[in-house]
Parts: sequence; structure tokens; C-alpha cells
Amino acid sequence: MRRSSTFARQVLLVRVGRRDGDLHPTDLAPTEHRYADRQRRRYGLDRLSRPTLGVDPTLGLDRVDIDAVMPVSPAMPPMAQADEARSIPLLPGERTMARRMKFALVNACTLASLMLGMLAIFLAMQGEVRIAALCLIACVGFDGLDGALARRLGVASPFGAQMDSLADMCSFGLAAPVVVYASLAGSVSTAAAAVACALVAACAAVRLARFNVSPKDGRFFCGVPTTMAAAVLAVTVAIGLPVPGAVLVAGVALLAFAMVSSFPYAKLARLVKLPPWLWLAPVIGALVDIRLTFALIVVGYLVSGPVLWLRQRRTA
Repeated sequence: MRRSSTFARQVLLVRVGRRDGDLHPTDLAPTEHRYADRQRRRYGLDRLSRPTLGVDPTLGLDRVDIDAVMPVSPAMPPMAQADEARSIPLLPGERTMARRMKFALVNACTLASLMLGMLAIFLAMQGEVRIAALCLIACVGFDGLDGALARRLGVASPFGAQMDSLADMCSFGLAAPVVVYASLAGSVSTAAAAVACALVAACAAVRLARFNVSPKDGRFFCGVPTTMAAAVLAVTVAIGLPVPGAVLVAGVALLAFAMVSSFPYAKLARLVKLPPWLWLAPVIGALVDIRLTFALIVVGYLVSGPVLWLRQRRTA
């Protein structure tokens, strides 16, 4: 409003003019310069810049000193000189052609897991739930392969870790619930299947985010890993576990909550060190009844978390 009124006043002065017919040059000065002069007069900077009577002119302040004492608006901080943009390398360390090829191979495995997850979603939408479940099992294989190759080839990087987490969310946090939802169609209510599968997706996101920011434990997982939960769901759909639909929905919800629980679950490296005779029992059971054996293994692994948690609390 002040700028518009000043402009209108200038127009009137140009058209009508003063009564004596003279126009002062400052009447037509630009608004920005007039505001700058007004600010200088307001803080008495003109008196400081002009030598006064009885004072040596050499004591007057020059323009640099005046600008130094002028108030600066807190909304307009002084612009600092921007540093030159630095590109962060995706592959730390020596960037030779051989290491780049190894790095590309590891990330190709991660992308393969992601693409297989997308394929599983498309197949589930077309009703091919068994084939979609097999694609999820292949996702689990590629997910374990990329990490093993990265450590073996010496090309592990923060970029690879973040990319692996995003691929896990797409393959295990989204594709697995979609495949399970398609397999439950017709056996349970749509609302119950949707809620159970949505719990899997939400808990998978929480589990992956917590894993990225939590300190790593070489012995146990904190909660059921997302990869293992997706593998359980995929195998359940692939073998067609003969249980009622309501039991399947309850099992899916229980598996989702197990992912975000604080129960310790043994890693695969510790399971491999078990006595050989313990591995012989599942093999024989799979030859007799693979479905019952698989169900017993899953239930035993889920129960092992609370058992280990109680044991740690007693010994602490």
C-alpha cells in the first residue's frame, strides 16, 4: 500500500506539478533509493557520515563503516559462500574396472529380487498364486546371494545396504502380502484377509527401518527377519498348507507381529552349527509329510523367540 501510494503521489506531481512550477529532482527519485535514504536518516547515519561544525572532517565515517553499523533484518541472513558440490561415490575405496564389475553384479542380484517381486504381484493378480509363491522363494534366494557376494567380493557399501532394504520392502513387504491375499480369496472374508495382509506390510516396513538404525548383533535377530517371514508365507502358499482359512489369517497376523517384536531369534549361521542329528529329523519328516514337517518347523522357530527371551531374563 505504501509503495502504491508513493507511486500515485509521483504521478500527481508529474502531471500537476508544484504550485510554483518547479519540481525537485528528489520527487522523482526511485522508491528504493528514497527508502534507503529514509532508513539512513532514521538511524542518524547521515549525521555520522557528514563532518559536523567544529569537528575535523577526517573523523567522518566512510560508507563501509556506515554499512557495518546499519541494522540487518533477521529474516535476511547474510549469504554465505556455498561450498562446491561434492559427488559422493556409490562404491567406496579403489574404483577399478574389476571392482565396478563386482559392484554391478551384486546390485544386479538386488534388482533381480525386486523384479521377481513385481512378477509375483502380476502373477497373483492373474490368479497364478502357486507360481507367484515360487517367485517369492526365488526372491529370498537372490536376497541372500547379494549380501554374500558383497562380503565375499569386498564391495559392500552403504548404497548397497539401502538398495537391499528398498528391494526387501518391495518384494517381502508388498509382494508377499499380495500373494497371500490372492491365495486367501474365497476361503475367508475379504476384510479379514485385507487386514492381515496390511499388517504384514506395515510390520515389514517397521522391521526394515528398525534394522537399518539398530546396532547389529552377530548372534540373534531382534524379531523375525522380513526375509524369513516372506519365505514362510511363500512356502505356505506353494505347498498349499491344509488348514482352515481362519487359522491361516491368524497365522499371518501372528507372523506380522513377530517381525516387530523384541524376541531374539537365532540367525541361520547359528542354526547350521546345530548337531547333525537334529537336521536329520526334518529331512525324514519331509519325506513322510512335508506339510506337517514344515508347520512344525515354523511353529518351533516362532516359539524359540519367547523361550530365549525368558532364558535371557533369568540369567541377567
